[in-house]
Amino acid sequence: MLKQSLQQKQQLRMTPQQMLVQKLIALPVISLEQRIKEEIESNPALEEVPENEPEAREEQDALTDGAEGEASDGILGDEAADFMEESDEYVPAYKTSLAYDADSEKEQKPVAATVSFQDSLMFQLGMRNLNERQYLLAGYIIGNIDDDGYLRRDLYSIANDITFLQNIQTDEQELQPLLEMVQELDPPGIGARNLQECLLIQLRRKAIKAPATELALKIVNRAFDEFTKKNYARIKEMLHTDDEKLKAALDEILKLNPKPGDAYSEEGAAVTVIPDFTVTLENGEPELTLNYKNTGRLRVSTVYSEMTSHRSKKGKQEREAASFARRKMEAANSFMDALKQREDTLQKVMQAILDYQRNYFREGDESLLKPMLLKNIAAVTHLDISTISRVVNSKYVQTAFGTLLLKNLFSESFRKESGEEVSVKTVKNLLRELIEAENKKSPLNDDALVDMLKEKGCQVARRTVAKYREQLDIPVARLRKAL
Repeated sequence: MLKQSLQQKQQLRMTPQQMLVQKLIALPVISLEQRIKEEIESNPALEEVPENEPEAREEQDALTDGAEGEASDGILGDEAADFMEESDEYVPAYKTSLAYDADSEKEQKPVAATVSFQDSLMFQLGMRNLNERQYLLAGYIIGNIDDDGYLRRDLYSIANDITFLQNIQTDEQELQPLLEMVQELDPPGIGARNLQECLLIQLRRKAIKAPATELALKIVNRAFDEFTKKNYARIKEMLHTDDEKLKAALDEILKLNPKPGDAYSEEGAAVTVIPDFTVTLENGEPELTLNYKNTGRLRVSTVYSEMTSHRSKKGKQEREAASFARRKMEAANSFMDALKQREDTLQKVMQAILDYQRNYFREGDESLLKPMLLKNIAAVTHLDISTISRVVNSKYVQTAFGTLLLKNLFSESFRKESGEEVSVKTVKNLLRELIEAENKKSPLNDDALVDMLKEKGCQVARRTVAKYREQLDIPVARLRKAL
């Protein structure tokens, strides 16, 4: 049986303008510059003010306000209203210019043109004296090398793949010499099936076979397990050597590259960081400025403003052009307003962070960092935690003592035995200092670190010390041992 019912409920929906502001807030300076360029390309009514011209935002506002007033009160206003009623093609500007889909979130970041890992190997392979079959089989081996430069699959499986996929009968005996030839290519160590083979290839490729290199070959070849466990006493016993010679050989091994494929990795490329904020010291007090240099100054095109302010009688095409210009001007003004809101929000949040961590920004000493969470800044600025998170994410601040990732200034609190609350970063720095000062011949284990931290007033559990140590990328005591 059908029934009718009346329900009342509240829903919170963001307007397109609010969505645009939130997206712009999350962008760092480099991505924002790209986003502005895309907006200028897609909206002909938006243009960048040349550097040699004075900033004319107020002048532009007056011009657009006057154009809107004339459009509403003058002849054009009546014609535009008639056109909106008669034309089915008219779409409100807020539906066309601000309602971005999910794909608009994905910023197209420029990628440097580089030679790929496999292309470089195939080029070197072409310099070898190979027949067509050998070239094809060696190329298939290269295709199975991963990004680290290792051949993780056995030759039997590769031979089966070639037989089924390429219809070429082959076996491990035919592929083995081809693999050895691939391992002769650059960078040294390429095509190895494990770390031990990778290190052996690099040591054998050394032009000068010094005594330390010869001993390093023996260590990797005959005492690799002991080497990985840093059991130096056992290595000296097996190879009948002393501390001095062993140290020289270990230095040779440590110079080798355990991941030869990283030479072609994009992750290894230098990343340019442009800070969103700059904190300078004026008379000993930190002062905040935003980075405007790369965002540019925008304005509405005067051509479009004149199109909407013209009072002459218009035909259908002129009315369509005027309506198009008006929509584009609305979109341009909305985008500039969103940029202004982004600027105000970033300024407000960063100023709150600066006030909260003022002592740290004066001295640059991490021990002065106060425990700070997103909710602390949200309470000061009266903004939502999600907005604070967007501001902090991927943003950098330039200071007199370095360029810092903003989110690294946030940390939880830790209560010392004296009752004083300090940042977790302070405890981590203290842990790092203890490990750096330890005797490398007898490194401190986690239990010893717990006792030493307790002496300094930090009551920390052993599992917490292990967690902090892993977060600092510090290995266990056994792997920190040195001669």
